[in-house]
Amino acid sequence: MKPTIYTWILAIFGAITFLPLMMAQLIMLLKPKSQLAKDLIIGKGKEWRDHTHFRSALAFGWADIFLILPLLVLSTIGVFTGQLWGYGLWLALGILSIYFSIIFGVLEKAYTYPTCGWLAYYTYFWGFFLYWGILHEYNHLT
Repeated sequence: MKPTIYTWILAIFGAITFLPLMMAQLIMLLKPKSQLAKDLIIGKGKEWRDHTHFRSALAFGWADIFLILPLLVLSTIGVFTGQLWGYGLWLALGILSIYFSIIFGVLEKAYTYPTCGWLAYYTYFWGFFLYWGILHEYNHLT
């Protein structure tokens, strides 16, 4: 399978949405108790609500770095070298994006939405990952 313009759009959209998140998650893993980690993960000047809030953010950091990032890199290499397995991994990543977006939407909407407003919430904080996952699924079905 040769990459198309849609492949490039999805790859660029994925890079725009995932790379800033991966940088924030890496900081969360390297310096979990730092103010920078809190600023990036929960908002500038905010504090962890409780120990569970901190632990869930740390868990998402580990999952993103050790599951999502390798899938993103390997699948993109596979797709742009025309390998079918690359598209299969992109499909898996799209499904995981939808899954994590639903979990994040349920866990964090009450806290994130009032802080950032509806536009930022439904585009970047929740929407981009969901939209990216749906676009990947749609691209594989057509």
